[in-house]
Amino acid sequence: MGTSIELGSDNTGGPVNLDVEELLATRLLVQGNSGSGKSHLLRRVLEKSAGVVQQIVIDPEGDFVSLAEAFGHVVIDGAAYSDAEITRLAARIREHRASVVLALDELEIENQMRCAALFLASLFEAPANQWYPALVIVDEAQLFAPAAAGEVSDEARRGSLAAMTNLMCRGRKRGLAGVIATQRLAKLAKNVAAEASNFLMGRTFLDIDMVRAADLLGMERRQAEQIRDLERGEFLGLGPAISRRPVAVRIGSVETRAKSAVAGLTPLPLSTGEEMAALLHAEPQSPPIQPDLWSAAAEPPPRATESKLQEHIAAQSQPSKEDCGSSMSREDVSQVVRTVLHEMSQEEGCTFHQSAALFQDFSVRCRMQGVKTHGLDAAEFRKEFAIAVAGLDLDADDGQVERLLELADTVPEELLTPFLAIGKAAIAGEACPDDEVLAILYGTRSVGRARRMLDYLERCNVVVVRTDFSGRRSVAIPQLSLATTVA
Repeated sequence: MGTSIELGSDNTGGPVNLDVEELLATRLLVQGNSGSGKSHLLRRVLEKSAGVVQQIVIDPEGDFVSLAEAFGHVVIDGAAYSDAEITRLAARIREHRASVVLALDELEIENQMRCAALFLASLFEAPANQWYPALVIVDEAQLFAPAAAGEVSDEARRGSLAAMTNLMCRGRKRGLAGVIATQRLAKLAKNVAAEASNFLMGRTFLDIDMVRAADLLGMERRQAEQIRDLERGEFLGLGPAISRRPVAVRIGSVETRAKSAVAGLTPLPLSTGEEMAALLHAEPQSPPIQPDLWSAAAEPPPRATESKLQEHIAAQSQPSKEDCGSSMSREDVSQVVRTVLHEMSQEEGCTFHQSAALFQDFSVRCRMQGVKTHGLDAAEFRKEFAIAVAGLDLDADDGQVERLLELADTVPEELLTPFLAIGKAAIAGEACPDDEVLAILYGTRSVGRARRMLDYLERCNVVVVRTDFSGRRSVAIPQLSLATTVA
């Protein structure tokens, strides 16, 4: 199989080729204003070299995911993975020589930079026996290697810039050939741009970019004007992998399309002005009400099972008829206890009261129901109250609730309610409560304290918290092999 692919045709209609093997050693820089055809050019290179070399695409707009269906690329949604998972995926990509598209379109720019930096760094740090040749295509490279500080944090900018510099400066020995595309050379860090030996310059209008492009192509300043006259899909190429002299290239056709591609004008709606005004000023449709798993009114609150409460009651002295009333049985006592716990757990702000005050209130309410000896001491009450507040379903017969309660015995009492709420969500396969809900269950208004509470549980090896690049969190309980869904 040859190593050259056809980019397109020159002014005479003859083919212009790109030597992939030479490209691996010399790298490529593509420049052109928005609409000049940069993404089309990259797509042509990817499609024609798909069967020749491994391809790794950093795609900030999600435009290259269509390669998966046609050419078998694996699409990795950067927003769905944590830092450690992105690093591990990149290592496996080098090991197994998979062609992938890292789609970052669901992330904000700062998280795009962080994700790309971790991904590229892991590719770069692969062991020597995995230094297989691969094209690393980075679209909109000025986002990941900015020439000046922007609105992102210095940490994100430095990490991304360092990863891009390593790719272009030191990637060749590790088999990584950078192919970077940018709208403006002036916005791209010079250390990154300077390492490319092959250039494809498309249409641009700003004088500073035209002059810089002309310098890279070895053209005189007065010849830079022709860069402004290039049509969409036309590029001036130069480099050992393309041509030893500047050559005009009209990029050939492609098989796949970007998701944002627009074929032409779309007919306008036929609505009259009055109809359109009515649509614009219509009342917004209310979304369907989602059940609130953590509020009191979401559903009939689960009650403690008979067996659990009877265990506590049996451990104490059995209430006499004189204490409880002539007709009250142990089952009646259990029912009263369950009812009182349920009522207290549904009261707004109940988690903000001191446990001693709650226990006293519980005892008073039981006596008002005719139960003078409820059978729970202060410690047992705190656990039963936490179960009621968390909404844990003790009637489940699959053993998971019982194992959760056994593990809860190792958790400090003040953390018991939020831990059981997390456990309930994990058992049900639901999302973890957010920071505000956890804070209320913890008995505070501070979401920072709720986060520190989760950190403490993780340091105690009770839970494992996973947060992806979109900020979505899931919490696992490894000892129970359970995890909440991502939210």
